[in-house]
Amino acid sequence: MAKAIHTMVRVLDEHRSVDFYKKAFGLDVADRYDFDDFTLVYMRNPETDFEVELTVNKGRTEPYDHGDAYGHLALAVDNLEVEHARFKELGLNPRDIVAFERDGALMAKFFFVEDPDGYKIEVLQKHGRYK
Repeated sequence: MAKAIHTMVRVLDEHRSVDFYKKAFGLDVADRYDFDDFTLVYMRNPETDFEVELTVNKGRTEPYDHGDAYGHLALAVDNLEVEHARFKELGLNPRDIVAFERDGALMAKFFFVEDPDGYKIEVLQKHGRYK
């Protein structure tokens, strides 16, 4: 059986990205590996072992092209409204909260935010299959 362990995103500014993921989701640097051409930064919180890997390619100055294939990373929270207000207060510019229904019942309640490199992140209320 396979176990999901991390997702990787390429970022331009390590400190800016580490700060964002710390403020937004309480992720801390679990490991950091510096190589000649790149640095890998693994971030996680006590809630799960799943990590976000930030890859910083040294010398890169142009933003990455996400193309039309990248979708989003999703994280579930206990209180969506509280988190949305906190994101606003921190200046993280969350989009409006959306309630998504299927067959007349709430399937998901969420908002999106973007990290400093424009990666979309869905923040979901813990509910139903999103626990």
